[in-house]
Amino acid sequence: MPGPESQMEPLPPFATHRVDNQPPEFAPRDLWRDDVALRDAVEREGSGEFTDMLATYGALAGDELYRLSFDAHRDRPRLRTHDRFGHRIDLVEFHPNYHRIMQAAIEHGVAGLSWSQLRPGSHVARAALSYLHHQVEPGTSCPLTMTHAAIPVLRQAPELAGWETKAVSPYYDPRDIASEHKLGITLGMGMTEKQGGSDVRANATVATPLGADGEYRLVGHKWFFSAPMSDAFLVLAQAPGGLSCFLMPRWRPDGTRNAFALMRLKDKLGDWSNASSEVEFMEAWAYRVGDEGRGVATILEMVMLTRLDCMLGAAAEMRMALAQALHHTHHRIAFGKRLSDHALMRNVLADLAVEAEAAIVFAMRVARAVDRAPYDSQEAAFARIATAIGKYWVCKRAPGFVNEAQECLGGAGYVEDSMLPRLYRQAPLNSIWEGSGNIQCLDVLRALQREPETGRALLTELEGALHLDPDFDVEFKELRPVLEGEAVLPEAEARRWVEALALALQASLLLRADNPMADAFCTTRIGGDHGLAYGTLPRDFALGGLMSRAWPEP
Repeated sequence: MPGPESQMEPLPPFATHRVDNQPPEFAPRDLWRDDVALRDAVEREGSGEFTDMLATYGALAGDELYRLSFDAHRDRPRLRTHDRFGHRIDLVEFHPNYHRIMQAAIEHGVAGLSWSQLRPGSHVARAALSYLHHQVEPGTSCPLTMTHAAIPVLRQAPELAGWETKAVSPYYDPRDIASEHKLGITLGMGMTEKQGGSDVRANATVATPLGADGEYRLVGHKWFFSAPMSDAFLVLAQAPGGLSCFLMPRWRPDGTRNAFALMRLKDKLGDWSNASSEVEFMEAWAYRVGDEGRGVATILEMVMLTRLDCMLGAAAEMRMALAQALHHTHHRIAFGKRLSDHALMRNVLADLAVEAEAAIVFAMRVARAVDRAPYDSQEAAFARIATAIGKYWVCKRAPGFVNEAQECLGGAGYVEDSMLPRLYRQAPLNSIWEGSGNIQCLDVLRALQREPETGRALLTELEGALHLDPDFDVEFKELRPVLEGEAVLPEAEARRWVEALALALQASLLLRADNPMADAFCTTRIGGDHGLAYGTLPRDFALGGLMSRAWPEP
């Protein structure tokens, strides 16, 4: 009997092989429909009425925005300091796809939904939008996050209400013109200086009051000046009364360019589609937000929101890496059967699926706490500490996770035609931005010691899962004295305890939701029946069920 090769059409002259046993293109995929964990979390955390909006954006992100993202990422931003006549212009030029992606995101509420629709669940819905968006183009998430997070800061200066209105509007306008001529704007920030890093109280930029109340001129620098194409920036500088917060626009109120110069763009490991810069202030005009000497306190609400977005970003990168691995292994044949049908590969994929689901479940719970914080003191306390715990742990998990997903594709996961090298370069960013791991862990320690209500909020959260899993119960017993303030944690052990808190919170959430991933998570992450690498789940778990939850067949 003739073999299958004899039934194929003959090769054309000089062709040496057929292209077969390759997966189809990833896109189009409906990122909302495919993600059972996200859909469940949105409903559970009180944002079910936004599902139509989320479904629309999930389909858009997994198709058009996914395709646009490759050129937006490869064609990096370029700085033009001067025009051809010699005038200083300090413009950052982007690939047109970057602007198309930004326009889609802003029109669909990725930057403004939390503030434009003031109703329960809007922060959760906006978090889901950010998660969907970040999966396909994380570079644009930087200006979107900063625009979103700046709103609570601007509200501390009612005279800046016009800036808020335009920052939350569904209009994107990339033109370098004064904000009064735009319907929508974006906002950046500049906190870090060369000599200080995370220690912003060491900032040396000087803010000198002008004649009009609230107006200052800034002289100094910023070592990391994020999204320098934005219409205005929140910056920290030393005023006569101490470190203070300011809004510094690209254009002065009199219609002239503001007096700052972009010195260069950072040559970053990843995040290529987004520009980060160094800047010099040369008597730049700025308006004070909050009281003099209260700069750090003024930006605290912004910090909570940006930390949440770091969690969402890391979870999104894990989700997309997992989706790429599942897509490839479901279509690739090796040693006579699909890669995803081999026992060890199934273990790896199922283990990654458990980790990815725990990440987004945690992030969306924190989003609900942020949503309710203005009306519920316990939720406010939980949001205060859980953002630091989650920012530390979920962001730490992303780089190793993405690398494991690359292995599932083999060499194909190491070339730029796939998305995985981009994700791998991007994955370390969220653990560094908005305070590195040590900063987060020290903040958790400070909160437990100085704000006992945060420990009580964590205790209440964890108590809801008692008696649902024996491994969890043992872990809760160890954590309880810490949360009740009976044990003072030494600084050197901060990471170990924050890790334990993060895992306990993830386990609690999965258990209380009766999540199919809960047993595997508790046994391996809490109970310790797990190796150091992914793919070391005990053999008695239903690996196929864990995989199918993460990747429904199209």
